[in-house]
Amino acid sequence: MRKGSIKNNRISNEVKRELSAIIRDEVKDPRISGLISVTQVYVAPDLKTCKAYISSLGNGGSLEDTIKGLVSAEGFIRKELARRLNLRNTPQISFIADNSIAYGVNMTHRLEELVAQIPDREPEEDDKYEN
Repeated sequence: MRKGSIKNNRISNEVKRELSAIIRDEVKDPRISGLISVTQVYVAPDLKTCKAYISSLGNGGSLEDTIKGLVSAEGFIRKELARRLNLRNTPQISFIADNSIAYGVNMTHRLEELVAQIPDREPEEDDKYEN
């Protein structure tokens, strides 16, 4: 199976869906708290390894603790993946921190602050006809 093939993408999406459900419903590690999101999953073409990008929004800077908790629960997560998915090999999962959600929220707040600082202006001729 080639990287980027339709079958590989389908397997990656299925692993992402099941991994999200396992983390949300089954893993009981106290280090895994807040809103945890599996943003992307890349499964290798040979199905032996998998990179899972994890994002956390909530309780402060707990993303590092969340990753540590997931790494310690990897055996349980792999066992659950093997039980739920019918794959020849259950991939070994590498959990990688993804700060994209927090970055997006931060940029949105900055843009809102900038818009609030702009003084009201007179509408130009082009703006008069837009609505």
